Amino acid sequence: MASITGTSMSLLPNQSMVSCARISGPRSVSLSIKGRNFPSITSQPRGRRFQVVCAAKPETVQKVCDIVKKQLALPEGSDVTGESKFSTLGADSLDTVEIVMGLEEEFGISVEEESAQSITTVQEAADMIDNLLKTKA
Repeated sequence: MASITGTSMSLLPNQSMVSCARISGPRSVSLSIKGRNFPSITSQPRGRRFQVVCAAKPETVQKVCDIVKKQLALPEGSDVTGESKFSTLGADSLDTVEIVMGLEEEFGISVEEESAQSITTVQEAADMIDNLLKTKA
């Protein structure tokens, strides 16, 4: 896939706000503002509409992967990524509840039942955690 990188983009004259913007495709953009990197912003099709989704921090995704591996007792070499679906990893509804409880304990958060039922992938869980931590702070 081709990517485009631009530098020194600005919304105001004579002020550079974005030092680097990388467009990886028609639905993915990465930003670096004043030396600080931000997670990629992607749009995901939802029927006829598009929804902008900001990816969780990589360290949050990794912690969620580790908790999922532990709760499901997966072998050490198991490949769990943000795109991994709980059902594909062999989790049933009870396992999913245990994963959510492990996430609540690890991150010091409380997940509403409706939110917990809508989580199907590691990335969705990590995104939800980052959002809950932002609102908690």
